[in-house]
Amino acid sequence: MGISTGQQQGGTAQQNQSGPGGVKNPGYNNGVMGTKPDKQDFTTQNPLDKNVNEPHKCGLRNADGVGFRITGDNDGESEYGEFPWMVAILKEEKALDQVINVYQCGGSLIHPSVVLTAAHCVQNKKTEEMKVRLGEWDTQTKNELYDYQDRNVVEIVSHAEFYKGGLFNDVALLFLEKPADLMDTVNTICLPPANHNFDLSRCFASGWGKDVFGKQGTYQVILKKIELPIMPYDQCQTALRTTRLGKRFKLHKSFICAGGEKGRDTCKGDGGSPLVCPIPGTINHYYQAGMVAWGIGCGEDGIPGVYVNVPMFRGWIDEHLRQRNITDSFYLYS
Repeated sequence: MGISTGQQQGGTAQQNQSGPGGVKNPGYNNGVMGTKPDKQDFTTQNPLDKNVNEPHKCGLRNADGVGFRITGDNDGESEYGEFPWMVAILKEEKALDQVINVYQCGGSLIHPSVVLTAAHCVQNKKTEEMKVRLGEWDTQTKNELYDYQDRNVVEIVSHAEFYKGGLFNDVALLFLEKPADLMDTVNTICLPPANHNFDLSRCFASGWGKDVFGKQGTYQVILKKIELPIMPYDQCQTALRTTRLGKRFKLHKSFICAGGEKGRDTCKGDGGSPLVCPIPGTINHYYQAGMVAWGIGCGEDGIPGVYVNVPMFRGWIDEHLRQRNITDSFYLYS
């Protein structure tokens, strides 16, 4: 599977080609939600109906799905509701006589009214044309157990030191017009303390991006997941210097790396999608360690993908919520 912008170092974030990070995403039927025949075998469970007003701990991964579980070979597909913090960032565009929702990027819910994503995803975007979709899983059907939730965006805040050329400080916050209703398929992710080190953790990335790099790759209909190890900074920089980036390449401090295992990598697809790692001492609770930023190819042996260093921006996130009198309690694990 793949979920990166496929961004090359020093290039532009939005590329003129189909799919997330580009223009149209076949997984969204060119922006229009549709229906399709079911292709999975499902094992039904009792739906976990919870009052949306009940407290929800952040970062809870529903490893067995919500309401049913996929059986058989699912080729890296996530379970329904497995990553309830996953957000699809959409842009409204006019096509003939209708308005369609065109997929732009991934993001994560950190508060019922706040989404964390990559700055390159929302650069030069107008709030009135942006919306977020919560609780999405299969982009080609509306027959899921719970309806997705769409929310309008009223404010976009990108990091003041975001540098498009190298994607340094590639972080942004989207403030929503109406809070999300928290439930089993819509919940917040926990954010780690500032400068938390995730080296050698095995983590999950999720998204609707391409399965392989280039024209041969296809975008995903059902939310994909991939398990990846965090690669230490020095090891990552050394690995990237073996690529076309060259021996003098310096990895910016606003990045971390994950992957490096052949055939298991993020790819062209959706920048801003979360990379989450287990919270030590917990069962199925996760911190967000990173966001998809860029990479060199896809799934090359020994070459990791590059992600935004989320712990580095914890203070920046806290401050912008504080300025708006928004509590940080929804992303604090306790």
